[in-house]
Amino acid sequence: MTTGRPAGYSAISNYSRVEILHLVQDRPDRTVAELVSATSLHPNTVREHLQRLIDDGYVVSATEHRTTRGRPRVLYSATDGVTACSPVQHRKARAAAQRGDLMRRVLPGDAPELDTAALHQIDALVEDLVDAGFDPLVDENELTVELTPCAHASSQAEHREVLCSVHLGIMQSVLSSAEGPLSVDGMRSSCDPRKCIVQLLHASQRP
Repeated sequence: MTTGRPAGYSAISNYSRVEILHLVQDRPDRTVAELVSATSLHPNTVREHLQRLIDDGYVVSATEHRTTRGRPRVLYSATDGVTACSPVQHRKARAAAQRGDLMRRVLPGDAPELDTAALHQIDALVEDLVDAGFDPLVDENELTVELTPCAHASSQAEHREVLCSVHLGIMQSVLSSAEGPLSVDGMRSSCDPRKCIVQLLHASQRP
């Protein structure tokens, strides 16, 4: 069960927003002026993209604390679920957990291998990936998430490195916001650019 939004509705369906998100993931507390300089987009366009990313829970804003005269600037950071938390992302995670619990009660099947907190993280992650246009296949035993075929591999092939980095950052942010033992361990390398398998890590497996 998912939110049912069309893939094109996702905030990261637009590469300009992906580029902006990549910049604030790389370094938090960015200003509109910095993002305009880095992207060559119009300031109003950057503001619109930032608002869309905020609405989807991927970016948060904060007003600069100043000790000198002048209007405080608005600073933008990528949501990470730890130091930069989005109420939108937390709300989406709670809703996904409720839908996941309902499905597990209604649909017959074997007892899940994962604990409840980890299951709720998977619920949130799957819904976010579906909304982004992916068709994720989760292996709860191997803790892998297969995103093949990649929804963006063909249309934005020249930006694959940035896209992969942004998607991994979003996945970690979603898992952190859902609050549980799972984290992103990395992406399995593949010579096929259309193939993407993300490895998760349970806290009990950490050295």
